[in-house]
Amino acid sequence: MTFKGRTVLAFILLAMFASSIMTLTIVNPSIFAVAGKEGAAAAKSGLTTKDLDKISTTYSLIEGKFLSDVDKEKVVNGAINGMLSTLDDPFTVYMDQNEAKQFDESITSSFQGIGAEVSSDDGKVTIVAPIKGSPAEKAGLHAKDVIVSVNGEKLDGLTLNQAIMKIRGPKGTQAKLEIVRPGTQDPIQMIVVRDDIDVETVYAEMMSGNIGKIEIRQFSSNTAKRFKEELANLEAKGMKGLIIDVRNDPGGLLSAVVEIAEPFVQKGKPIVKIENRKGEIEATNSQGTGKNYPVTVLINKGSASASEILAGALHDSAGSKLVGETSYGKGTVQVTFEKEMGDGSNIKMTVYKWLTPNGTWIHKKGIEADVPVEQPAYFKVAPLTKKGTLKPDSNSEDVKNLQIMLAGLGLSPDRTDGYFSEKTALAVKAFQRTQSLPMTGEVDVETANRLEKAILTEIKDPKNDLQLKAAVQQVQAQLSK
Repeated sequence: MTFKGRTVLAFILLAMFASSIMTLTIVNPSIFAVAGKEGAAAAKSGLTTKDLDKISTTYSLIEGKFLSDVDKEKVVNGAINGMLSTLDDPFTVYMDQNEAKQFDESITSSFQGIGAEVSSDDGKVTIVAPIKGSPAEKAGLHAKDVIVSVNGEKLDGLTLNQAIMKIRGPKGTQAKLEIVRPGTQDPIQMIVVRDDIDVETVYAEMMSGNIGKIEIRQFSSNTAKRFKEELANLEAKGMKGLIIDVRNDPGGLLSAVVEIAEPFVQKGKPIVKIENRKGEIEATNSQGTGKNYPVTVLINKGSASASEILAGALHDSAGSKLVGETSYGKGTVQVTFEKEMGDGSNIKMTVYKWLTPNGTWIHKKGIEADVPVEQPAYFKVAPLTKKGTLKPDSNSEDVKNLQIMLAGLGLSPDRTDGYFSEKTALAVKAFQRTQSLPMTGEVDVETANRLEKAILTEIKDPKNDLQLKAAVQQVQAQLSK
């Protein structure tokens, strides 16, 4: 999260993915003075004349002595990136003029890309969460996947923004990604077709038993308004309990979080707290009245930043139960310094922690679910690499993923350890029969594609969503008290 500017505090989700960067904004007059002073202090140099002379001399030597002509802007930007890299903080970054412009536009505009937020984890470009309904999600990208290369270009050695620029691209173009997934040995080759990312962020429905469900996919400038509309709609229809789903929601505007949380949190109770380097803590308190029906929040490891703030606020200050998996764990706050740079570029620097209302810092730990629920294994299965035809008696990570898919489709392969057994071949034949494919018992590219499409259909079917089922049961249990 990042504070934007020196007079308006904005929490910003640091890295946006191959598509855009979102901002979390909070208007809290009690904190303005703190941010203003720190922004002004950052503009003053603490370097001695000797320090400045060394930097100037280094540039002069490069400009006058280096074998080839140099690009001054490139060298200066490299120096800034070099200084920031010594902080060993993936959320502190420099953006040149072009990157800063795209950043500003992405806060309020729609965008094109693959639709997955990324961060830098030990120098590796790591997916925080694919945006729901995005090309990234449809292709099977998961939180914690590491992107090694894009269209054959390795991402090693690039800054996060440079890597993002490689992943971004116009609608309709392909991003051929090489992915390393935790728990797997072989890299996965995936093709994601870039597209317009859906700007609609709120989806609501009334489920059986008059239990409402509102899914928030991102926290954008219009999200709070849309949430309030859908909430009023559900309440008018006689809603008895509510499920708020922020799974795989990478975050967004903090002002939206505050507006969404406020109706559920009684006046005077905290929604979020901020701690500076001196250990001083400021709270943003609710002006709401609370609700008289139970609210459950669905989270998973792709719920990050703003999503975690909402989950923490409703859990600590409204008594809501959290169902699903431990969230991503981003608990730092960045301030952007654009005016200080003076040329259209900016620096996003970590200067605060954010805490849950109970004072918990969730950074790198996440928020634990009150009711932990794992989805079926096939929800997290890796796509098949399609490097060759999978045949009986082979043994590989691909075969293991094949077996998980077959089991998810109700076709018993008798094992999921990666050995292509006789029963696995029979299960493949059974699937091929349902698809009117040649019943070879082997998995070629066409069979692999059909399998992946079929398993994606199962994943999208609400009846297979064990976390949602558990959330419904939680609401029902509270209603029966």
